[in-house]
Formats: sequence, C-alpha cells, structure tokens
Amino acid sequence: MTSLFTTYRLGDLSLPNRVVMAPMTRVRAAAGGLATPSMATYYAQRATAGLIVSEGVQPNVVGQSNPGTPGLHTDEQVSSWRPVTDAVHANGGRIFAQIMHGGRVSHPDTIGMQPVGPSAVAAEGWKVFTPTGLQPAPTPRALETAEVPEQAESYAQAARRAIDAGFDGVELHGANGYLISQFLSSNANLRTDRYGGSVSNRIRFAVEAVSATAEAVGAARTGIRLSPGVTFWGVEETDIPELYTALLTELSGLGLAYIHLEATAEEELLAGLRRAWQGTLIMNPVLPMGPKHTGRDEADHWLDLGAELISFGRAFISNPDLVERLRTGVPLAPVDEATYYQGGDAGYLTYPAYQYTA
Repeated sequence: MTSLFTTYRLGDLSLPNRVVMAPMTRVRAAAGGLATPSMATYYAQRATAGLIVSEGVQPNVVGQSNPGTPGLHTDEQVSSWRPVTDAVHANGGRIFAQIMHGGRVSHPDTIGMQPVGPSAVAAEGWKVFTPTGLQPAPTPRALETAEVPEQAESYAQAARRAIDAGFDGVELHGANGYLISQFLSSNANLRTDRYGGSVSNRIRFAVEAVSATAEAVGAARTGIRLSPGVTFWGVEETDIPELYTALLTELSGLGLAYIHLEATAEEELLAGLRRAWQGTLIMNPVLPMGPKHTGRDEADHWLDLGAELISFGRAFISNPDLVERLRTGVPLAPVDEATYYQGGDAGYLTYPAYQYTA
C-alpha cells in the first residue's frame, strides 16, 4: 500500500512525501500585486509539504479576480516573488505557482476595465470581491475570436516569469469557475466559433493554454487543476464524462507534470478519469470550501484508488507542520475562518507548530 510519507519523483523534483499544499487565496499581496516578506514566511513555514502550490497569481491585469492578490506580469512582481521561492527552497521545499485568470469573476472597480469571458454572460446570483466590498458579478465582455489566443498565451508568459522568479513549475487554474473553467462550461460559454458549442471546441482554450505553457517552460514543469462538474461562480457543465475524458486525452500526449483533480463530482466519475489519465494525479479528496476537511482517511482512500499525491487545503492554514501532524497522528489545530481574507499577519503567520508536552 502506498503511504503518504513515501517519496515520489515528479519530473525533475524528488518529493520527500506525497502531501501537497493546495492553492488557497489569502489576499495578502501588496499594492501592485507584489509578494511580501510575510508571504515568504508563510510559505517557508509549510515547506515540509512534498509540494506547495501557491495561491492563484494573475497572468495579466484583466485576469485579476480579487483585490489583494499577487501577479506575475511585471518585472517588479517577479522580483517580489524571489524572496518567497528562496525562503521555501532554503527550508528544503518545492513550490509551483498557480496561474489564475479570473475571466468574468472580477469587477471594473478591481481591474479598471470590464472583465472578459467566453460570452457576455454574468455569474447570476453571485457577488464578487471589490476594493469597496462585495458587489454583484458584472456582465463580462465577450472575447473576440482573435483575442482568445492572446489570453491563452498569457498563461505561458506568466509561467516564464514564474520560472524567472524561482518557482519550480506552474499549475494552470482550470477549475472552480474561472476563465478556463468558463470555456469548458455550457452556460458561461455560448460561443458559436471554434471555442464553443461541441466538446472538442469547449476544451480548445484549455488545451491551447496548457500547450503554450508546456512549450514555454517545459511540460515537466506544467500541471493543471480541474473540477469536473463544478458549479462555483455559476458555471454549469454538460456531458461531463465526455468533456473531461476528451480533455485528458488531448493533454495526455504533452508529458505534463500532473493533473490536479478536485472532488466536485461523484467518486465513480473521478475514478474513471483516473483510469483515463496515465500520468501523475494529485487528488483533492473533499469538496473545496465544503463542510469536510481532508484527513488521513480520505488521503489513504484515494491513494488506494491510484492517486500518486494528495492535496490538503484548509488544514495547512492552521497547521504549518501538517505533514508531521499527519505522520504522528497528533490533533490538527482548528482554523479561524474570519481571518482567511482579512489581510495582515493574524491568522496567517500566527499558527504555531504542535507543542509536545511531557
């Protein structure tokens, strides 16, 4: 039986264990989308993870979703990330940057322009974060056919900057209702050109973005996160098994580092996708932001089902020493949800490692 605590070879990286820190938005970046010294400390504290995947990083101005998130589209942003990656590496860790284009999940008050999406369809009933608080999700501007490749290429450009900043690789955020997920969707994507309609057309943007990124920085440094059947930010998907089997088939020939799946569909469907994908699978075993947190039981279950690596999200917020806690079975510290997005170091750098007592 595979253990969470056995080593694993991921591309050129030797991982000391199979615990992955999942990407989590923490909105602690400085003005201009710059990484901060506190962010360096935060990630370095968690460097015992086999792999860290950073919070979502916008690849361009129009791709920013929330205020207070970092970017990788200026030289200043690249420079600001180097102390972060240096700190992780100094503590023996490995870190990928998650490249996240928000698409329609944004607001003019945040980015200074109208958000873009596959179609001019708002995330009805959802509110987005803005500098002045939550506001109704706006209607995006539908990208012209000639503009779509530019947005796909933005992931590759950010990936180049990520490698310059010292990251070991990148993960494209293809999940949870953001831009790639919007193109996969059957209600956010109403296009009638080569990027919409049929399954083969709806997966085209994802394939182009991943292919461009793999060409830019190497396939062994490129992964993608996916959420089959997701309904976050108002997206819906039809033909889910066909859609994701087709996508994984297209991606299979690229030699990617991994696919990172979220538990947003029934286990039977996800297990079928595991069989369809012959490369490395990172599995996030519980619904993101759902009532349950990933623990040893869920991790071991998916290792038995064939996943090579298991990602943990919220447990890493309040347990910087999560790997050791999982190894020894000591209790996990609870997380203060009120500090997820409030900014500052409270609830960010203030969770200690477990204190053993005689």
